Amino acid sequence: MKRQAPRQAIALTYDGQNAPTLSAKGDDELAEAILAIAREHEVPIYENADLVSLLARLELGEAIPEQLYRCIAEIIAFAWYLKGKCPPGFGQERDTTPPRPLLSGPPR
Repeated sequence: MKRQAPRQAIALTYDGQNAPTLSAKGDDELAEAILAIAREHEVPIYENADLVSLLARLELGEAIPEQLYRCIAEIIAFAWYLKGKCPPGFGQERDTTPPRPLLSGPPR
C-alpha cells in the first residue's frame, strides 16, 4: 500500500531589499494552519509541490538559494500584480497586459 505524501506548506518573507527568507514551514496539520493564516490575510497561495519540497529543506530564517531567485522573483511579481502593487520607483504607468501563466498543465 502506497503511503500518501504529507501535505506541506512554506511561507516566505520578502522585504523588497534582501533575498526572501523562509518564515514558516510545516506538514499536515501545521501546513493547513499556515494555509489558513495565508487565506485569512489574503496572501496569494502558489501551489507547487516540487518547489515546496526544495524550500522545506531550509531552516527558518534562512534565505532562499540563489538558484531559485528567478523562480521566486516571478512568483512574487505575479502576487504583487494580483494585488495591484509594484516595487517603489517602478514606473508610474501600470502595464495592464495580463501576465503569462507561471505554471500550466493539461486541461481539466
